[in-house]
Amino acid sequence: MSERDVVDATERPATRASLVADLRALGISTGDVLVVHSSMSALGYVVGGPQAVVEALLEVVGPSGTLTMPGHSSGWSDPAQWQHPPVPSSWWDTMREHMPAFDPHLTPTRQMGAIVETFHRLPGVRRSSHPMVSHLAAGPAADRIVADHALDDGFGERSPLARLHDLDAVVVLLGVGHANNTSLHLAEHRADWTGKALTAQGAPVLVDGERRWVTFDELDGDTDDFEAVGAAFASTGGVRTGSVGAATSLAMSQRALVDFAADWFTRHRPGSLEPAAD
Repeated sequence: MSERDVVDATERPATRASLVADLRALGISTGDVLVVHSSMSALGYVVGGPQAVVEALLEVVGPSGTLTMPGHSSGWSDPAQWQHPPVPSSWWDTMREHMPAFDPHLTPTRQMGAIVETFHRLPGVRRSSHPMVSHLAAGPAADRIVADHALDDGFGERSPLARLHDLDAVVVLLGVGHANNTSLHLAEHRADWTGKALTAQGAPVLVDGERRWVTFDELDGDTDDFEAVGAAFASTGGVRTGSVGAATSLAMSQRALVDFAADWFTRHRPGSLEPAAD
């Protein structure tokens, strides 16, 4: 959506103050740990753009709260796996040899949106070390969340998502659906179905100060049923719904969602090991 389209579709512009009020009405409180997914255009016209959104989120959780967002950089990966778009196989060796090592401060996110990129630039934001599926965090729990992010199973038990589960974080979806809900990848790791498999990946990282191409395993995840599991979870009453700016937005316990989804995937995915009871 172009900026002109956003202006034309907005009845009244949102401001930092109105966003704070909307977020509080959605049930976000001082001291919360948030994992936020967002669409800037879905919020309608916001005075101050993504800066105002980030400032509003930080104001709502306050100094005792922690704000996090996924900071994925899918371009820092094995080009042989690229699909959107693919690149010629004749390029692969050159790309593997010359792609810069992942740098938490310098490496840009990819397809994460303006709000994430603005948050990334905020002084004091910590970023985990995974070259493909890093996480951004600011606040008292930031170090605990982003530390020790394992290369293998980047959404698994040694990931920021698992630490957010420990902290019973609040998932906030600002104008996006569960297809964007990264926490569901942790549920995939904890679920069991017969088609569950790993994919070999690679990326350039710094090892003892030197750039090296390293290989690791990632779960072959599938977002096709994320909206279905999100709807099933909402039917339990676990999701709060409201408007933030012009966007229909959702808030929920990350722990409750992940626990529910792990069981749901086990029972509903093709080749599930347990029969679905619902």
